[in-house]
Amino acid sequence: DSDINVRNTAAQALIKLGQQDLPVVVQVLDSVHYYPSEIGQLRFLAHFLAGGKPEVETLMQWVGKPKMRPEKPNYDQGVNTMQVFEKAWKHCDSLPELQRELAQKIAVVADMVSWKATNINLLQSHHKNLNEGKYKESDTVQRVINNVEYWQWFLKARITIISHAAFWLALIFAYPKFPQIQAIFFWNPWVRRILGVGYVGFLLTWFPPFRRKLFEPFKPSLLADAGLDNFYDQSYFPESKVKVPTSGDILPITAALPSIQGQIILEGDSGLGKSMFLRHLLQNSQRIVVYLPAQKCHKGVIEAIQDKLHGQAQDASFLKNLIYSGAIDICIDGLNEVTAETRAKICQFVESYFRGNIIMTTQPLEWTPPSTAKIYKLQPLEQQQIQEFLISRQPRLPQDAKIQGADYAQACTNYLTEVLNNQQAKEELDAVRRILSNPMDLTVVALMLSQGKHPNLFRLQEQQYNLMAAEYQQEWKQEFPLKRFSAAVYQMRLDDKQALPADEFHQVAMSLEDEKYKMVVSRQWQDEKGEAKKEWYFRHDKIMDFFLVQNFLGETDTAESLLVDRMGDPRFRGVYFLLATLLPLDAAKELREDLIQYAADTKDNTVSNTFVQLLRTR
Repeated sequence: DSDINVRNTAAQALIKLGQQDLPVVVQVLDSVHYYPSEIGQLRFLAHFLAGGKPEVETLMQWVGKPKMRPEKPNYDQGVNTMQVFEKAWKHCDSLPELQRELAQKIAVVADMVSWKATNINLLQSHHKNLNEGKYKESDTVQRVINNVEYWQWFLKARITIISHAAFWLALIFAYPKFPQIQAIFFWNPWVRRILGVGYVGFLLTWFPPFRRKLFEPFKPSLLADAGLDNFYDQSYFPESKVKVPTSGDILPITAALPSIQGQIILEGDSGLGKSMFLRHLLQNSQRIVVYLPAQKCHKGVIEAIQDKLHGQAQDASFLKNLIYSGAIDICIDGLNEVTAETRAKICQFVESYFRGNIIMTTQPLEWTPPSTAKIYKLQPLEQQQIQEFLISRQPRLPQDAKIQGADYAQACTNYLTEVLNNQQAKEELDAVRRILSNPMDLTVVALMLSQGKHPNLFRLQEQQYNLMAAEYQQEWKQEFPLKRFSAAVYQMRLDDKQALPADEFHQVAMSLEDEKYKMVVSRQWQDEKGEAKKEWYFRHDKIMDFFLVQNFLGETDTAESLLVDRMGDPRFRGVYFLLATLLPLDAAKELREDLIQYAADTKDNTVSNTFVQLLRTR
């Protein structure tokens, strides 16, 4: 006012008013838009009226035309500033210039700060005010809100995902110990797919550590048929050789096949050590492997594996995906011992799962192998390996063997010098070398030499049986029930059973298991009730063949009909090789002709060829 008295009176009145809040201060700050020449005095007046209140000081940093804009606020300063702006807005309805300036500063501060989900309500309040006032700055605030909401959703999603993953991770670590978790969460397709939200099944299939966890509880069952409890890796002879299919090179089998990689067929005559090599691989493998006798694949390979998973793996499609991804290596032993139909099922499986690691063993036979598999041919022992093999048997000889140590080594040398005498007929020498090149037959030779016996190479199994039968009679005061036991073994073979009928032949099993003969091996376990159980199995098919052949010998109608009836049955292949040695010569010649005729009709001469070679030695 032009009158100094008016100004003085007004100044005195201000002192009497006392400290003022935002309703009064915002009116003073609005005045700066109308009196640009008095901005300094008006801003001081607002400061003076508020008495230094923090919220007014904060407001004045941004509005009322300050000379300098404040530095970029941190998170706490930004929240405080926006809260002050919200209070000030309520008193600006009649102050359009100040409201317009405040709207601009709201947008500026909103864009400067990294907001959190907890600030959504504050930002939405400003957006509402700006929107109602039709200020374009509302778009900026809306963009900031959208960004915060996205991160809020992302944070919630992240917490949900982490919680979900932690839940399944805990289940995976608990999985091996709790059958309920195995059945309900992992092998139940609906629970795994719905609760697993898709990614759990994918990780279980393709992440190797999780795949191992899936099969870890079943590892004893997967390897049960391999009989690893009766296998001693130190006694395995690693110098056996195979013919490599691509190059034709002859290499040690452990060098050519150090692990199960790809699809492999290991082919070799009975007794060359195919099953022993599989056990050696299983014993040293760090991966999950299932061992399947080919007989157990009569329903299919997948079904055979399911049977070993204790009924938990009801989701066959999930199991197929695991196999396809290479989660489990597969050993199938004895393709020659099953029907053509079962072999066809195995071949179809192998070709369908061409990415899997699968090894199969078979004796030579006429068949169409899987096109995706490579055939490695196991070689007989070479002459310099024969003595090495015999010497290497020492650690597995009976502890009470009559001949041990240096005496045993000398006995081996003397025996080989005698039987490999070059003075004998060439065909006889070739036959001797063929027998000695077979590790299974050499093992029997080693046992007999350690007992001070002289092995008869052409009737090894019979000689071993006679020694065992004599001891049986001495121990049990009765003759060995050869006919009755052989009939039971024949029925066992027809039924594709592996375990001996021990309830009926317990004494027999005990004698066959004797360390001096080792014709059978035993497996022990506890049933569901915790009771001890024990079963006996033939150590090798050649031993079983000796008892099977007893049903084919003699002049009975039954024996003669069996000679013809079982000619095409691969399970009795070894029996016909024994018949070449055990039948009377004339009967053997007649059987030779029958086998040749059968081979001509079926184009399968795998039995007839070997039979002719064996008979020729007589």
